Amino acid sequence: MTMRKIIHIDMDAFYASVEQHDHPELRGLPVAVGGAESRGVVCAASYEARRFGVRSAMSGTKARKLCPQLIFVPVNFDRYREVSRAIHRIFHDYTDIIEPISLDEAFLDVTENKVGEPMAVEIAREIRRRIREELGLTASAGVSYNKFLAKIASDARKPDGLCTIHPTQALDVIAELPVEAFWGVGRATAERMHLLGIRTGADLRERSLEQLTRHFGKAGRVFYDYARGVDERPVVYEWVRKSLGCERTFEENSTEPLVVEAHLAELVTELDGRLQRRHFSGRTLTLRVKFADFSVLSRSASFAEAFSAPDLLLQRGLVLLRALDYSDRPIRLLGLSLSNPPEELRPGMWVQQWLPFADDEG
Repeated sequence: MTMRKIIHIDMDAFYASVEQHDHPELRGLPVAVGGAESRGVVCAASYEARRFGVRSAMSGTKARKLCPQLIFVPVNFDRYREVSRAIHRIFHDYTDIIEPISLDEAFLDVTENKVGEPMAVEIAREIRRRIREELGLTASAGVSYNKFLAKIASDARKPDGLCTIHPTQALDVIAELPVEAFWGVGRATAERMHLLGIRTGADLRERSLEQLTRHFGKAGRVFYDYARGVDERPVVYEWVRKSLGCERTFEENSTEPLVVEAHLAELVTELDGRLQRRHFSGRTLTLRVKFADFSVLSRSASFAEAFSAPDLLLQRGLVLLRALDYSDRPIRLLGLSLSNPPEELRPGMWVQQWLPFADDEG
C-alpha cells in the first residue's frame, strides 16, 4: 500500500498579517483585529502583539492593559475570504485533493500531484514561496504520511517554518510531545490525563487500548492510534453534503458571555469560509454546546429561506446561544452547523420565519 504524502498549510497570524500587508504602516507593530471597546473582542493578534500575551478571544480591554500600544483594526471578512481564495488557487496548481479546515488552514494530499513531483516537501516549499511572492504573506507547512503528523509538523516551526516528519522519525517525535499537542486533547482532557500520569506521547503509548477507552471512551481509541503514529483519515475533498459545520474546544472552560460569544464569532468565520468554498447554504442552524462535565446540549432553528451570509450566521447563532443559561455550567466546546439545503425542504416541513429580536444587534 502506497504511503500517503500529506501537507498541512497554516497561514501565520492570518487576519493580522493581511491587515499588515494591506497597511504597510502597521508592519512590525502590535496589531489586534477586533474591537477595543468594553465589549470588544480580539479576533486575531499579530506576532508582535502575542509577545505581550495578547491572543484571540481576549477582551479588548484586557488586551489593551497587556499592551498599551496595541493598534486595533476592524474585522474585514470579505478581504480575508478574498485572500483565502487566492491561496487555494495556488493549492489547486498542485492537487485538487484539498480539505479546508478554515480560511487560513488546509490539508493537501500530494501523493499523486499535478506537477509530478515525488517529494512532498518540495511542493510545500514551492507553495510557501508562491504565497510569499504573490500575496506578501507567510505560511507554515508540515509534511508527513498522515494528517495528525502533518499538523504536528506545521506547528513545530511557526511562524514561517517548514518541517517534515519522516516515518522513521514519527515514533520518536510523538514520544516527546506533550499530550496537549494531540488532536482532541483540550484543557480538561489534559488534566484528566495528568491525573493518570500521562504527560507525553511516550506515557500515552504505555497505556493499553482497554485503559484508554475506559477513561476516555471512543476518543481513547484515537489517542491509542495517534501515540503509535496511526491516523487513517483521508484528506476529504468531495462528497454530497447534507450539512456543513465546525466546532472549537476552548483552551479554558468559560461561563463568561464575552469569551463564549467571541468563540462563536470565530466559529462563524470558520464556517463561513467552508460554506463559501463548498457553495453550500441551508435553512437550519444548529448550535452544539459541550459543558465542562462533558454533557452536550443542542439547539436548532429553521427558517423559510436558505442562507449562508456570516452576519446572519452570527446574528442567529447569538440568539440560540443567549437563550441558554450557562452561568454555572462552564462551556468547553461550541459547534455550529448549517443543514437542510434548499432541495431538502419538503412540503409540510416545519420552518420558523426569522423575525428581528431586540438582542439581534450582537
